[in-house]
Amino acid sequence: MKKASLSKKIVILVLVLVVPGFLYYLLTTEGKNRYKPLPVFGPKSLAKTTHKVKGKNVPDTVYHTLTDFNLTNQDGKPVSLKTFDNQIFVVDFFYTRCQGACSVANGYISLLDSNYAKNKMIRFVSITVDPEHDSTAVLKRYFNSFKPVPAKWMFLTGDTTTIYNLARKGFLVNALKTSNDDFIYSDKLILIDQDKRIRGYYTGASTDEMSKLNDEIKVLISEELRKNDKPLY
Repeated sequence: MKKASLSKKIVILVLVLVVPGFLYYLLTTEGKNRYKPLPVFGPKSLAKTTHKVKGKNVPDTVYHTLTDFNLTNQDGKPVSLKTFDNQIFVVDFFYTRCQGACSVANGYISLLDSNYAKNKMIRFVSITVDPEHDSTAVLKRYFNSFKPVPAKWMFLTGDTTTIYNLARKGFLVNALKTSNDDFIYSDKLILIDQDKRIRGYYTGASTDEMSKLNDEIKVLISEELRKNDKPLY
């Protein structure tokens, strides 16, 4: 067995042994563990390029990916898609005056933020749907209320056109302001891989869904490790 291949298998074995819930995502076939990757969400198309499967040329699939954006974080610093190069990240939409589902969802993200404090592969992003109220100063106060891990979780604001288009066309969820100064927005947390593809949607106010997200973050970390042969931390 080649050394590189052995190294990858050792990394995956360590993940299986130390990460709770991970075994749920392994399938056993003919006595061997077969890795079950997460699905890729969004529209797909066939590319002109191909790859071989059992000696046959099979068209490559072009998956939906996020397009670039320009927003501002709670410290007033610019944030774009490039900020998350080579990282997995989880996104939710919210507004600071919300006392309902988005407040609960950010509470769960706070727990995930602590759980993955030492893992450099994962980040968390909360984007306001009320940028007219949620200035950087307002976001900073809201950010500090969670006592987050430095540089792990950020809150973003910007103009409504950018945010609402990013929600609908990038993350494929709803986000808009209604005529009575209320907001329609998705309660989903969205898992994004290192290739900027959507790999999962999770209801932010559901304990079961948050447990599933926690497990699937670990699955995606394992997938990226297998692909890139990276260290865990």
